[in-house]
Amino acid sequence: MRRVAIFLGSADGHDPAHAELAVGVGKELARRGIGIVYGGGRKGLMGAVADSALKAGGEVVGVIPKSMVEREWAHEDVTELITCDSMHERKALMADRSDAFLALPGGLGTLEEIFEVWSWRQLGFHSKPVGFLDAGGFWTPLLDALQGLVDSGFLAAATLQDAAVAPDLPGLLAELEERMRSTPRPAHGPEGAG
Repeated sequence: MRRVAIFLGSADGHDPAHAELAVGVGKELARRGIGIVYGGGRKGLMGAVADSALKAGGEVVGVIPKSMVEREWAHEDVTELITCDSMHERKALMADRSDAFLALPGGLGTLEEIFEVWSWRQLGFHSKPVGFLDAGGFWTPLLDALQGLVDSGFLAAATLQDAAVAPDLPGLLAELEERMRSTPRPAHGPEGAG
């Protein structure tokens, strides 16, 4: 695993543990020699993960639409800052530059991004693994809701099980690497697609 795309909040959130988590993730990925691809922001958890990785000597690639650069949201000090025209292009570039996808605490943008790459994997458009860093049980309510979709017949159980979930980064990286080795193919078809 050379690079991971990280989806996370552009705000800090109310709990200081979220920022501490982002800082720890940045440091640990840098220590392991794993580069970060992220949304290119300088504030919130996005800025925290980028700054900590850079401080630890890690590679950080930011991908951000020009309109956000014009609003002065971009982190100008990352290893590489890629500007693009749209959110669609941003997500495609992030996916292309990454070997796996990782969700840290965040809001609507984080959800939209991780769900998109997860659905792409489920549909067979890529085989890169998707994971949720469930520190402090942050993602547990969402994962429980997704189990409800399985129970209702709108999501294949294999698709839900295909997402790597762990409470700490070492455990999650191990899960992602296992999925990279085995390249499981989630169920396709109507029961898993919608």
